[in-house]
Amino acid sequence: MKSFKAFFLSLPEYLLIAAVLFYWMSAGVVINFIAIGLIIAVVLQIIFKNKVIGILVPVVFIMISLYMILALLSEVGEFPSFNAEAKTMLFVGLSYFITTIFFSSVMIYKYVVLPTNKKTIKL
Repeated sequence: MKSFKAFFLSLPEYLLIAAVLFYWMSAGVVINFIAIGLIIAVVLQIIFKNKVIGILVPVVFIMISLYMILALLSEVGEFPSFNAEAKTMLFVGLSYFITTIFFSSVMIYKYVVLPTNKKTIKL
C-alpha cells in the first residue's frame, strides 16, 4: 500500500508534463514558449522538489484549466444545436481539464500537507 501511495504522489508531475505536451501538439505551433516554460518549470520541480514552486506551478495549472473550462463552455454554447461534434468537444475538453485540475490538486496536497524529508537544524 505504501508503494502505491508513493507511486500515486509521484504521478502528478509526469501527467502534467503529458498534459502540456498534449496542449503543445494540439496547438499546432512548432515553438510554443508557454508550453516550453511550463515543461521547464515542471521538470525543474521533479529535479529539485522546491516546496514553493511545488505549490505555485499547480496553482497556475488550476487557474489556466478553470479559464479554459469557461472558454470551452462558451465555445460549446456557440453551436446551433448540441450535436455529436459539440458532445465530443465537451467530453474531451472537460476530461482533459478536470484531470489536470485533479492532479494539480494532488500535487498541492503533496507539497502542503505531507512532511518533507529535508533535515532541519534545530536551534
